[in-house]
Amino acid sequence: MKEIKSVETLKEFLGTAKKRGAVVGLVPTMGYLHDGHISLIRAAKKHAGKNGVVVVSIYVNPLQFGPNEDFKKYPRDLKRDRRICMD
Repeated sequence: MKEIKSVETLKEFLGTAKKRGAVVGLVPTMGYLHDGHISLIRAAKKHAGKNGVVVVSIYVNPLQFGPNEDFKKYPRDLKRDRRICMD
């Protein structure tokens, strides 16, 4: 597993993967992964194949929360999410 924290690094990584012909799958999430996410990750891995790449984005976008919704209370557990992605 590779953790990428910048758009530029992701572009480089995916560019290299595409040059070698890898299938790239994306599972966009807001983190705090659950069984539904795990199912999507497994499906993406199956589709991408042995030489493919699966990107799981974990991003809690503050713009998705309205003025009366509490962005700061949204559940986050990055260590747990990392473990799930590694399985």
